[in-house]
Formats: sequence, C-alpha cells, structure tokens
Amino acid sequence: MLIVYGIPNCNTVKKARTWLDEQGLAYTFHDYKKQGVQADRLQAWIDQVGWEVLVNRQGTTWRQLDEATRAGVTDAASARALMLDKASVIKRPVIERAGRVLSVGFDDKKWVDLLKP
Repeated sequence: MLIVYGIPNCNTVKKARTWLDEQGLAYTFHDYKKQGVQADRLQAWIDQVGWEVLVNRQGTTWRQLDEATRAGVTDAASARALMLDKASVIKRPVIERAGRVLSVGFDDKKWVDLLKP
C-alpha cells in the first residue's frame, strides 16, 4: 500500500492524488500539517533521500521564514529540527511503500514505472 504524505490544499498534492486515482492505485493519505510527521519517520526519509531533497526551498513556508532561520539550515540536524517544527516546509508529496521512499514531489512521467506494484 502506498502512503502519500502531504497537505490536502497543496496543488502538487492535489495533482498527485488525482493522478493516483486515475491510475486506480490505492493509497492512504497522511496530512502532515494536521497529523504531523513522526521524528523516526522523518529520520528514515532523511537517511533514504537526504535532507536537501526534503526541504522545500521554493514554498511559501520557506519564504516566510526569517533570514536567520533559513541560513541556519545547514545540515541534517538543523533541517530535521525545522521540518519537525514546520512540517509544511517538507517538499510534497512524499510517496512511501513498505517504509521506502519512492518519490519526493510529483512527476507523472516518472511515476508510471516507479509506482507499479
């Protein structure tokens, strides 16, 4: 079973969920703005794909941070602390199957092969 981590009102997450529905792929949605992200889950993502991939430097949340906070994100520990504090700074969606990150972000062309059972 796929788990889609994201925020329901995010346009990218909406596109991703629509695409999954159109492909008939079953998934569970985890709203990390409401439900948060468990520290051990976030650490597993960092271990698998790296903190640089997970921090969304293009999003509104990042841009609203003060300069000192943005400048302080320099390694896995500082990025992890920020993502635990402000889950909406995590790039979305994060797609996971059996504890393994399959994708961060949405690219329907890559997903065709990536998300086959």
